[in-house]
Amino acid sequence: MRHLLLTVLMAGTALSGALGRSLPLTTKEVTLMLRAGFSSETVQRELSVRHFASLCDAAAEKTLREAGAAPALIEALKSGSYASSPAEAQAAQNELNAQAARRTREAEQSRKFNTLYQDQLARARAAAPPKSETSNVLASQFKGDLVSWKNGSLVPFDDEPLATKKFIALYFSAHWCGPCRKFTPQLVEFYNRVAPQHPEFEIVFVSNDRSPGAMETYMRDTQMPWPAIAFAKLPGKEALKKYAGESIPCLVLLDNNGQVVSDSNAGKKYIGPEKVLTDLTSILAKGSAAAIAATR
Repeated sequence: MRHLLLTVLMAGTALSGALGRSLPLTTKEVTLMLRAGFSSETVQRELSVRHFASLCDAAAEKTLREAGAAPALIEALKSGSYASSPAEAQAAQNELNAQAARRTREAEQSRKFNTLYQDQLARARAAAPPKSETSNVLASQFKGDLVSWKNGSLVPFDDEPLATKKFIALYFSAHWCGPCRKFTPQLVEFYNRVAPQHPEFEIVFVSNDRSPGAMETYMRDTQMPWPAIAFAKLPGKEALKKYAGESIPCLVLLDNNGQVVSDSNAGKKYIGPEKVLTDLTSILAKGSAAAIAATR
């Protein structure tokens, strides 16, 4: 009995820590993968491991078709070929309910945050001397809220240097997202190669993970060399989340005035983060206003 109790407790801890990794996929997540360019066959392989937590009703079928789902994928979902177990479905539903409650809290906190932030910004502008060319209006939104992966754990990140950055790229991503896991190693390679020669830019990870454990696992597995907004600080960051599009991975490059220089989205059309890397490479190489204008 004692051994059984210990086993149950350990299983519960593992589920909590790996929540973003182990839950079955929902219609929204399947749609995101399709819109990001993954084939229906690739999605089906992911479903064979993760299973499907939603019901493929008429509304879901319409959404999937619009996202480019192949007839075979839709039929498999409708037939229940990838249906999750009752326990998996309940876990997914519990998480969706928690997300809905969290979004409601975030919306309320965002309204309060925006009012307070705009008031503080107005007073600061009135009292402060003219900004230098290296000042960064985004820096105040990261103050005390950043962490980084170092020596096997998440530690507070020194955010003071952010005020001198000319460019900050917000990286919206999540461990549960297959396209994200494919792109992140490419971004890590780019950062490790380019950042040492160009200290005028930084990347900040804005997690779409479902739990702090999933976010930490993602940062550990990919060895992210850039800072991230602490999971507990993500509520109330709507001022930053407004830059994200409907699909991830999403990379958005901002200048030191908070203006978008390059985006993974063109309006409602998802282009992908590779475009931003191309634009950033050109900007850093040319180091001129003309390079920025050419990306717009």
